[in-house]
Amino acid sequence: MLNLQKQHPKILVIGDLMVDHYIWGKCNRISPEAPVQVVNVKEENNRLGGACNVAANLIAFGAKVSLCGIIGKDEFGKWLINELHTQNIDITHIVQTSARPTTQKSRILIANQQVLRVDREKSDDIDEGLQDEILSTLKHKMRNFDAVILSDYAKGLLTPKLTKSLIKLAKSEGKPVLIDPKGSDYSKYQNATLLTPNKLEAQIATQITIKDDDSLKQAMKKLQKDCKLDICLVTLSEEGIAILDKKKLTKSPTIAKEVYDVTGAGDTVIAALAFALSGGLNIYEACHFANAAAAVVIGKIGSASANFSEIVAFLHNGSYSSSKVITKEELSTLLPSLREKKIIFSNGCFDLLHAGHIAYLQQARQLGDLLIVGLNSDNSVKRLKGQNRPINSQQDRALMLCALECVDFVVIFDEDTPLELIKLIKPHTLVKGSDYEGKEVVGSDIAKEVVLADFIKGKSSSLIIEKIAQKFGNKG
Repeated sequence: MLNLQKQHPKILVIGDLMVDHYIWGKCNRISPEAPVQVVNVKEENNRLGGACNVAANLIAFGAKVSLCGIIGKDEFGKWLINELHTQNIDITHIVQTSARPTTQKSRILIANQQVLRVDREKSDDIDEGLQDEILSTLKHKMRNFDAVILSDYAKGLLTPKLTKSLIKLAKSEGKPVLIDPKGSDYSKYQNATLLTPNKLEAQIATQITIKDDDSLKQAMKKLQKDCKLDICLVTLSEEGIAILDKKKLTKSPTIAKEVYDVTGAGDTVIAALAFALSGGLNIYEACHFANAAAAVVIGKIGSASANFSEIVAFLHNGSYSSSKVITKEELSTLLPSLREKKIIFSNGCFDLLHAGHIAYLQQARQLGDLLIVGLNSDNSVKRLKGQNRPINSQQDRALMLCALECVDFVVIFDEDTPLELIKLIKPHTLVKGSDYEGKEVVGSDIAKEVVLADFIKGKSSSLIIEKIAQKFGNKG
């Protein structure tokens, strides 16, 4: 699954701050004044857009976020400040000015389909005084962050001068800089860690028509050379993300199941990449994480975000379900999204997986919606069964359990008993073997019920080990 070294990285987002205004309505007739639909408004609301949506995605992942940008001294600016504060996003570096309005995009939706968008904005470059103010406020703060995102929507904030200065400042402090670019001239993005252009944007920036993998690779090589990037990525919509590493082109496939709205998907991708890289994942793992995050988001309506537990659950239920081994930390973030399910828990050493184990676990899984298996670590097994056990390492034992369809998650624990794990999970049903009849079952006071499953007689790891010793013990 996800082996994050840092669960709550500090990330600075600099970019165009926007309010996404949604008008939801119904249409039953065409206007008699013109051939247009008449919308009967049923609901309207505001959501964080642009760089604000990037910040919201990061908060949902579990990052600590500071946001930098410009808003107007108007009602939408007030709403934006209040909403960001509510979501625990640091607003210290946001500058308010009466010279520009807060960027607002109004979308009209009928039956969940967008039919019209109205923009209120000023997109010319901000003046040098504002640029200097932003740079000075960040000059001695950059060292406090794990990564920097520049979210460019071409609304005038990220001028060539300010963009170059921000990249230089961040790189001087050893901070990775991830940029969601706009426009045809990428020269201002030189020396960034990576950019996240889509295929069309990459074509415009490189003037190379991308029609196959060869032309894609050619465009990416030019992009990497011209912009002096550490990593070269191109997002490919339903094809996932293309990665150019040491002149080798690799694609991280998308895993979206059903698309409702692609609004904000780019914000989610760059936020997920920054979060994953700051957490210690490599670029391939980061792209897998970003694809999963985007898949969750585009399954929702409007500018949305995906929380960490939703992404882990999606990785489990989607194309990445081959790895069911998760840490306690990952499990704790995943559990909120699983509480509506009937969770079954069982545990054991499972040293030599055999027919008895399989029948036991299948029986356990049939009792509910989800089976989580606690697996004794190698050290735990040695303390319980002696220094000659286990025969198989915890990694091998975990992978064997993952191969069983009835097992949903495997969590390795190092204690002698799974009590702490049971306290975390609070399962509906705790399953143990029938040999526990009349004995106290650890965690029975936490689970709603305890079920003793039947064992297949004559099937156990110890018996298998004895048979092997008898048959081969004298043959060296």
